[in-house]
Amino acid sequence: MKARVGLYSVGLSTYWEQFAGLKERMEGYNAFIAKKMQSLEAEVYNFGLVDDVEKAKKCGEYFNAKNVDIIFVHCATYATSGAIVPVHRICKAKAIVLNLQPCRHVNYEKTTTGEWLAHCNACVVPEISNAFHRCGIDFEIISGLLGLDETPKISLTEENTKDSPEAVRAWKEIGQWIAAAGAVRTLQDTRFGFLGNTYSGMLDLYSDFTMLTGQTGAHIEVLEMCDLKSVFDKVTEEEVKERRKKMEELFYISGDSPAEPLAKKPTEEQMNRSARIAAAQKKLAEKFALGGMAYYYHGMDNSEYEQLQKGFIVGFSLLTANHIPCAGEGDLKTAFAMKICDSLGVGGSFCEIVTTDYDDGTILLGHDGPFHIKIAEGKPILREMGVYHGKRGTGLSVEAKVRRGDITNLGLTQTRDGNLKLIISEGESTAGKIMQIGNTQTPVKFSVDPDTYMERWFQEAPTHHFAMSVGKNAALFEKVAKLLKIQYVIL
Repeated sequence: MKARVGLYSVGLSTYWEQFAGLKERMEGYNAFIAKKMQSLEAEVYNFGLVDDVEKAKKCGEYFNAKNVDIIFVHCATYATSGAIVPVHRICKAKAIVLNLQPCRHVNYEKTTTGEWLAHCNACVVPEISNAFHRCGIDFEIISGLLGLDETPKISLTEENTKDSPEAVRAWKEIGQWIAAAGAVRTLQDTRFGFLGNTYSGMLDLYSDFTMLTGQTGAHIEVLEMCDLKSVFDKVTEEEVKERRKKMEELFYISGDSPAEPLAKKPTEEQMNRSARIAAAQKKLAEKFALGGMAYYYHGMDNSEYEQLQKGFIVGFSLLTANHIPCAGEGDLKTAFAMKICDSLGVGGSFCEIVTTDYDDGTILLGHDGPFHIKIAEGKPILREMGVYHGKRGTGLSVEAKVRRGDITNLGLTQTRDGNLKLIISEGESTAGKIMQIGNTQTPVKFSVDPDTYMERWFQEAPTHHFAMSVGKNAALFEKVAKLLKIQYVIL
């Protein structure tokens, strides 16, 4: 979902009569920022110029009416903090103060007082910071250049700074805040299905559903296997064909594994059965309007529900590829982490630590569960597994690795005081080997040796699952944590 962004520029009403054209110049800067933010896939609600207390109050009410996720405070020129604080006393959305100078430097020989006031945006920032701090208003600051692509006619100095590194850096950070706000809005609007139960004894995975809703805003729909069975019974042959076609498009259908006797070439019957179950999973997600899922079923041997869960991995991988991330073993917290990654367009594949290659200096990360197909290195492989290790039943499994390059792991855990916490670490997916056992695996190299990395990760008391994303996303995930007002750590 797009972030709902509030924007206003600050100024001092006294200036307008004293310096001709200054107000219009500030409004021009404001319009430029609004247009650029709209190009970043945001819904922008621009109040315009706030230059006195009454306008500040109206601005806060306007942002509340528009239900904005984040407010950008553009410091266009000096303003009194008393005409700024009311905006944020009324609307509690996160405040981002923009300290963006229009020029690299003023024209020292020709600059007038009015010209200087168009470039003194930093003057008000410490006053805002002090007032916000003492009033208990949460805020962040972005400094740099405005990044105009042309110089206003009124200006006495060059203001085309779009390619300046200070402008590029500032707008990158603005874009990250907007993307993070969109991810938080998506999370708050998501209905997560919880199908079955949590793997018995995995104490780290147990979750307080009320706590998750209270700290993220997401809805949790508790589902039973009979909910899946009811839609399975209504699956049509056309729906089976559609899922079978999708499986053949997205997966390479393997032969027998040369290493694992339990990993075989899927039979026609197994492919069709998995396609039928995948069609039921899709119908279940549609019936309950799900945007994410955690699942696990432990039942009697050869029961009808156990027969259904044989096809879970393929069907839930297909859903994950369609922006409905699915986490196995009933790990709802990791499903939330996967949703954050997916809503930011950086993947989010279900992982745990698999094994370490000390010669290569990498740790293999993966799982026997769903894989995010859109971040795969090549085409994921389907294998028929004679045993789901540690679980009941048999069925198709996905063997794949995340594509080479930068990756960021995102873990969501719960502290002993009942609060959520994001654990973030960046690394690099390498060209290292993986096992041919029907599981997802990605060899990852971190900035420190494997033992040091693992000790640092373990010390943060994570769950044993996490989401793997592509790219360097630590700064992005940090902003998500700040917007959610939950703890975080970057390793």
